[in-house]
Amino acid sequence: MHTDKRMWILEGGWVLYRGFILFLTFLFYTAYHLSRKPISIVKSELHKNCSTVIRPVDLNITDNDTWCDWVPFDQDNYQTLFGVLDNSFLVAYAIGMFFSGIFGERLPLRYYLSVGMLLSGVFTCLFGLGYYWEIHSLWYYAFIQVMNGLMQTTGWPAVVACVGNWFGKGKRGFIMGVWNSHTSVGNILGSLIAGVFVSSAWGMSFIVPGIIIASTGILCFFFLVETAAGLTQFYYSTQTLSVFVHINKICHFLVMSISTEIPEIVEDHSKAISFCGALRIPGVVEFSLCLMFAKLVSYTFLYWLPLYISNVAHFKAKEAGDMSTLFDVGGIVGGIMAGLVSDFTGGRASTCYVMLIAAAPMLFLYNYIGQKSLGITIGMLLVCGALVNGPYALITTAVSADLGTHESLRGNSRALSTVSAIIDGTGSIGAALGPLLAGLISPTGWNNVFYMLIAADVLACLLLSRLVYKEIKGWCGPRLRG
Repeated sequence: MHTDKRMWILEGGWVLYRGFILFLTFLFYTAYHLSRKPISIVKSELHKNCSTVIRPVDLNITDNDTWCDWVPFDQDNYQTLFGVLDNSFLVAYAIGMFFSGIFGERLPLRYYLSVGMLLSGVFTCLFGLGYYWEIHSLWYYAFIQVMNGLMQTTGWPAVVACVGNWFGKGKRGFIMGVWNSHTSVGNILGSLIAGVFVSSAWGMSFIVPGIIIASTGILCFFFLVETAAGLTQFYYSTQTLSVFVHINKICHFLVMSISTEIPEIVEDHSKAISFCGALRIPGVVEFSLCLMFAKLVSYTFLYWLPLYISNVAHFKAKEAGDMSTLFDVGGIVGGIMAGLVSDFTGGRASTCYVMLIAAAPMLFLYNYIGQKSLGITIGMLLVCGALVNGPYALITTAVSADLGTHESLRGNSRALSTVSAIIDGTGSIGAALGPLLAGLISPTGWNNVFYMLIAADVLACLLLSRLVYKEIKGWCGPRLRG
């Protein structure tokens, strides 16, 4: 069997599937974020300025201010009600994430991801069906959000574990920086898809993304291979498909041209790490708490930026949603740059620290001058997106993978899913708090919301201080000894 494995690798399967895993997991988490985004686009349609909408003459309506709103979001406290929806998802996501990593290490990741995506698709569609079934109960939509939040926790620990299993530490920051653009790509696609239907039939803004994520769950079931050790079985189950045979022949030449060294495939029989054991890994607590505040800022933008643009710049729902995608475009660039810089310097914490420090004044400027002209709006959204999402992307990917394969674990590769879940779960507490606080604070003025975001950025920096000092000391140490 060992000879068969080496032959499979020589035929190019290892190279082929290593890249294919990167593509598959990118696609999967793009679908996860794509299905999260519609709620932020639809908010401005559920409650809008009805006096600017042409009212049908055959409707016997006495209240011109609320006739076009979707009950129950026609009330003056609509921002608080939107906050309830956001937090129904985010609190469930934060709580579920701490358990998801434990399940992810003990269950086959292929089944875990497939079921999670299928059920997430179902609940996303159910939210949209509320439009066609004319459901006006806040509790219906809140319950759907809770269930969807729980289902979405299956994604992150599983995809990070898969990528970590296939890629070493060499250029992990850059590889995962590029790969982590799935978050922003999903947000962009979710915004654009939701924007197509938001003004005509907002239910389809949820149903279409729901169908997409369910479809990727089916794709996951048939094609995901979790580790290189499982590659041989997959090869023999698909060798009748001529397409794999031909691609493998091409990849054979790539393998031989890159290196004559064949990577050894080792079965992993290590035990899953405990929750407390994962917390004892150096750096896990600091990065988890830092991510909590970094994600507070990022998710506040994710859920409230379209409404902010609509209210302040007076864009329509679709236009505001399209404009908000620029923040995610900046996030793609920021994530890649953070990965490149941290690979070059070896300072994950320092890279995050610098970007977070720079983000605080940029948020202040965006609030005060960001809407003065279209050019300034575009530029500020791109810069803010890069600085806000860069540290968030780096911590949830390369940092999580580094800590999940830390030297203190002595080769136990099964800690990756739990570590990723702890870091992202703690971050998700901030993701829940941010939109909630924005909903409570925004009635007092958007300025106060931005002050809250700036304070969160500063706190995130302070929590990394010890790790930054340690990295700087490591850089300066050899020079001082010399």
